[in-house]
Amino acid sequence: MSAATLFEALARRAPIDPVLVADDRTWNAPDVIAAAESLAPVLRDSRVVAVLADNGPAWALADLGALASGHVHLPLPSFFSASQLVHALTVAGADSLLTDQPLRVDELALGFCAEGTWNGLTLMRRKAERVGLPAATAKISFTSGSTGNPKGVCLSAEGLLDTATAVVERLADLPIAHHLAVLPLGLLLENVAGLHVPLLRGAAVHLPSLQALGWRGMAGFDPAALHARAGASQAHSLILVPELLKAWVAYLNATGQRAPGALTYVAVGGARVDAGLLARARALGIPAYQGYGLTECGSVVCVNRPDDESDGVGRPLAHAAVKVIEGEVRIGTRAFLGYLGDNPAAKATHGGEGFPTGDLGRLDADGHLHLSGRRSNLIITAYGRNISPEWVESALLARAAIAQVVVAGDARADLCAVVVAAPGADGEAVAAAVERANATLPDYARIRRWISVAPFSVRNGQATGNGRAIRAAILKHHAAAITALYPEEESERVVL
Repeated sequence: MSAATLFEALARRAPIDPVLVADDRTWNAPDVIAAAESLAPVLRDSRVVAVLADNGPAWALADLGALASGHVHLPLPSFFSASQLVHALTVAGADSLLTDQPLRVDELALGFCAEGTWNGLTLMRRKAERVGLPAATAKISFTSGSTGNPKGVCLSAEGLLDTATAVVERLADLPIAHHLAVLPLGLLLENVAGLHVPLLRGAAVHLPSLQALGWRGMAGFDPAALHARAGASQAHSLILVPELLKAWVAYLNATGQRAPGALTYVAVGGARVDAGLLARARALGIPAYQGYGLTECGSVVCVNRPDDESDGVGRPLAHAAVKVIEGEVRIGTRAFLGYLGDNPAAKATHGGEGFPTGDLGRLDADGHLHLSGRRSNLIITAYGRNISPEWVESALLARAAIAQVVVAGDARADLCAVVVAAPGADGEAVAAAVERANATLPDYARIRRWISVAPFSVRNGQATGNGRAIRAAILKHHAAAITALYPEEESERVVL
């Protein structure tokens, strides 16, 4: 499948049909195609164009314009720190940048100079050293910031459109004519599944600003705003990460409301989702279904759907070859071309066995994928028990009193937890929640001790921009407090 397929789908649209919907304007197909095609002469001799901007039609048009003109697109999540932005722009060799944050770009001191505007975005350019990229690179997607300098993943247009086409096919019979983009478009999940998928299937994409959707930067997320926007847009679909779903469910419970009736399908991904949270969401009218994917595999790999669901992450999509080798999930797609900085000629084929995800899992008799944790996160207790912390964390997160949690206990006699209480939950409520979670776990996997801490956030370096806890940073920051939970072990060490 070539990139032209996306524009062929747009060309088939009726001229009066909405394609991109913002508060102040609705773009039809001829508008979108003309705007996308207008980017090529603006970029002139550019090679890599970065986009650092809020959600909106301009972001979507820049993405489509880079695809149409053959420029390499470098999406930059707005939640990246200054050092992460400098790293991404430098190692990718970005020579052009479209942004609604020119002052922020100036502060990076990378030599970008404003040269005009394009669809409301400031065009900035610089002379940049040309870097080696794998052939056919169309997009460079950086991970969501779980490390100081995340890797840049080089992806092909054909592979990304394979993903979008497979999602369209899997959900083709669901009545989805309006999609509300809730996650930042700079994240590959929303870029592919929330922009390209609706465009391929003929749906309209609603693109309010992130602030209008409830994103409050360092201050967290306001589910009331999400609820209002979902209702006003009459959206049939949207994509959430577990933290947003949990916040929305808590808001609906607290206010005695239900989700808007137009919703048909809500995909939830980015981290493990507890089955209890999905059940509570559906009881409130949120048709939430878990999915799974990775940047290196072009985003979505598996999804559950109304008539084809298990307690795992779903059945693999048609474009993805999924295997489990020695307990590790391996995935083959056409999207992944290699990492920035690697030998461009050396595509990571991994012996034809697929990309090694680091996720532990199994395929059941019906072909559904079930995950049990991360190989690198495996806890081995002092009794030799191997425990995936994600398993225990999901049991804890199923309790309303616990907002965030990371489980530890490697080489310890038992497990402990670093807990962030939900708003309004006191120590007694958290203790009761831990006790109830323990009742669902075998003895060796129960939490015997825990500490209550401030929320994991981007500001304190303990969460990524989409709410995923950064395990290593959290355990390092709270190392002394964790050690203090085991005074008997420390006493034994002193005696020895």
